[in-house]
Amino acid sequence: MNIASAAGRALPTTIPEYLAQLRAALHDADPAMVQDALYDAEEYLRAELAAQPGRSEAEVIAGVAGSYGAPDEVAEIYRETEITVNRALRTPGAGAAPQRHVAPGVAAAAPAQAQAAPRPRPALARFFGVALEARTYGALFYMLLSLATGTFFFTWVVTGLSLSLGLMILIIGIPVAVLFFGSVRGLALLEGRLVEALLGERMPRRPTYADRSRSWLQRIGDMFTDGRTWLTLLYFVLMLPLGIVYFSIATTLLSLSLGLIWAPVAVLFTGEVSGIYLNGDQVLSLWATPLLALAGVLLLFATLHLARGIGRLHGMMAKHLLVRR
Repeated sequence: MNIASAAGRALPTTIPEYLAQLRAALHDADPAMVQDALYDAEEYLRAELAAQPGRSEAEVIAGVAGSYGAPDEVAEIYRETEITVNRALRTPGAGAAPQRHVAPGVAAAAPAQAQAAPRPRPALARFFGVALEARTYGALFYMLLSLATGTFFFTWVVTGLSLSLGLMILIIGIPVAVLFFGSVRGLALLEGRLVEALLGERMPRRPTYADRSRSWLQRIGDMFTDGRTWLTLLYFVLMLPLGIVYFSIATTLLSLSLGLIWAPVAVLFTGEVSGIYLNGDQVLSLWATPLLALAGVLLLFATLHLARGIGRLHGMMAKHLLVRR
């Protein structure tokens, strides 16, 4: 039976062929979205195959083409859904021009001035506007949390590798190693959800796709030979030094900036109305304390910008090391 898909390509006759065509149709899409699409497709196809034991794999795939869709159609649906979700989650920038809904064909005839990009915000608005962005506080919270998560990930990897290698001379070492590497994949998915929620980087929402047509021994071998597994271990090891750096930067700059902002009020509580003293020597006059508060405010907003930048860089690193491409 030769049934053509929407793109003119013959429908696959096996689930691995269907998934291969879906991956090819999403070759230029976000790797995290590709992983989710492959997992969802396999789950649906195998559920349909199990529900129809009297039909062949090719017949089941041909039957679900009308409900679930051919690979090209499913790929297009995922692309459109991703765009819709990103637009819904994106926070409108201050000063951005409102979008107008026009009828088809009108946009081509619209003047060039109407389709011009909105003017960029002033520098001061961009500098102080960072405090109004939710991703800023997500990145800052991730920096503070990274010391705990980094310590846990590093300890888990070192302990798991030590036990696996140490027990390898015994028969129990093999299942321990399998369980450890399986747990690493689960922790990678958990870390990905944390990165997406706090840093805004698109990460997988489903586990890594595994070809279930292969035997469980072959799939275990695939897990050990998959380069993504070892990159995930590298990411977890790097999380400890990165977590120390992130936590130190966040706490130091926040403490310093808030301390400078509090300086004028602290002078009033100390009763030293003439200025700030250190070991009996006046180091700053009272009239200059507002300058400390101003410096603290500027440092605080600079810290927020630094947190956003670190969040973007870390999200890119997590995407590169944790997501299969």
